[in-house]
Amino acid sequence: MKNILVPTDFSENSKNALKYSQILFNSLECNFYILFVGTLLDSQTNSFGVLPKLNNDEPKEDAKERLADLVDGFKKQNTNGKHHFYPLLEFGFFVPTIRKQLEEKDIELIVMGTKGASGLKEKVVGSNAGDVITKVQCNTLVIPNDVEFHLPQEIAFPTDFNIFYSHYILRSIEEMLEVGSGKLRIMNAIRNGDGLSIEQETNKEYLFDYLEESFQERFSFHTVTNKNVKSAIQCFVESRDVEMIIMVAKNLNFIEQILFDPIVEKISFHTKIPFYVIHE
Repeated sequence: MKNILVPTDFSENSKNALKYSQILFNSLECNFYILFVGTLLDSQTNSFGVLPKLNNDEPKEDAKERLADLVDGFKKQNTNGKHHFYPLLEFGFFVPTIRKQLEEKDIELIVMGTKGASGLKEKVVGSNAGDVITKVQCNTLVIPNDVEFHLPQEIAFPTDFNIFYSHYILRSIEEMLEVGSGKLRIMNAIRNGDGLSIEQETNKEYLFDYLEESFQERFSFHTVTNKNVKSAIQCFVESRDVEMIIMVAKNLNFIEQILFDPIVEKISFHTKIPFYVIHE
């Protein structure tokens, strides 16, 4: 049984996140815990945007009803007997509430919807999604608003080979390959004349050996030269029709450049490509 936490603000973005995860894990038995985190304030701004205004006199009752209606709607639409839905209502700070639910419900994955960046001064993910990725030790799947609802066939894994690929990292990647027939494309961005260190070569070889044994003919290695990380991923995503990007949270240089730096150049992959961020 896979336990999945889906924070919601009742927006289409958060609903899309739940719909996508249902499709992604269609073959698995899953518990979907749909969580609303509110305060006693009239409204609250988070990574999804501005929360719907709640009545000051009855904030808990209003949120409880909306959450119950949301979960009931998904239950009625659901045709997969392996999927189960449970509402969670909490009032407090977002990240501590997420951590509390991870422990209480034995959560394996957090799925979050996001609108993505729509202007040069915005970031790819909002503050709450960013906080979850950097401060919560749990694999997180970030679903953009324009995601296409089908199993990913082309999955990109940008890496600089500076990390050791532990069993947990490899198992998390393996899980995304097992849910469908997708292929993993390992991508490294370097400058002309640069090469890999002995440690990088060792890590790359270890990753290759694992994939060769587990997913023969379903992976390939690629090098993009003379591009910064964002531009390299953009070119790679477009050339391969990538439908999911996997990243390791430990690899902060990639995570920060892709998800948290202000957008200073035209990139579009974040508006429709899910990000799967792996924590150890």
